[in-house]
Amino acid sequence: MTDNNALGRRYLELLEGRDWDAWVALLDENVVYDMPQTRELIVGRASFLEFNQTYPGEWHLTPKVVIADDERAVVWFDWTMGDESGESQTFLEIGAGRITRVTDFWPEAYEPPERAVSVERY
Repeated sequence: MTDNNALGRRYLELLEGRDWDAWVALLDENVVYDMPQTRELIVGRASFLEFNQTYPGEWHLTPKVVIADDERAVVWFDWTMGDESGESQTFLEIGAGRITRVTDFWPEAYEPPERAVSVERY
């Protein structure tokens, strides 16, 4: 396991635990948070912290898979909020041991189109 692998897992675990002091210590002062699906961008550690501290609802995050190299980590995780649940991915860019950029993808399930081949649904 690389250090960035552990950093990716720790990022999500601290976020889930609302351990804000330890979580914010993982972030670069000028961290950028990007959500491409909603085209929202947050710049700076203080703003990113406030975004998470004030996010509405009782949400929970459980890491499933973490993949990392020398500059990045990807965390695939399950989430729940009330009666809703799903899977998401967080892409972390890392420099000098701190997270410099976070890109979150929150895909929504949908009904697939008709297929010419048999596909098993779960």
